[in-house]
Amino acid sequence: MLKVYSYSNCGTCHRATRWLRERGIEFEERPIRETPPSMGELETMHAAQKGGLKRLFNTSGRDYREGKIGEKLETISIRDALALLARNGNLVKRPFVIGQGIALVGFDEKAWESALAGRI
Repeated sequence: MLKVYSYSNCGTCHRATRWLRERGIEFEERPIRETPPSMGELETMHAAQKGGLKRLFNTSGRDYREGKIGEKLETISIRDALALLARNGNLVKRPFVIGQGIALVGFDEKAWESALAGRI
């Protein structure tokens, strides 16, 4: 079962979950702010992004900007960066989709179509 971490006021999250429903793909939706992805899920996503740590962050969010996270990413370890994400769902780029053999962050219809082809 896919887990989709999303934010209720996020238009991109709404488009993504609608896209999944239209294709009959079952998923469990979780509120990203209240229940951020676990360290294990973040580690899996990081590996799937081929080391693109910044790609996991909601760089346009207020918490990211006010916390000067971009600057911190230059000096902290990957483990510490993932721990930041696990503690604060506002920092996580959304939607964040994780499941057996699936690790998607953000909504790119072509990438999702390719990644989820076997489930459609």
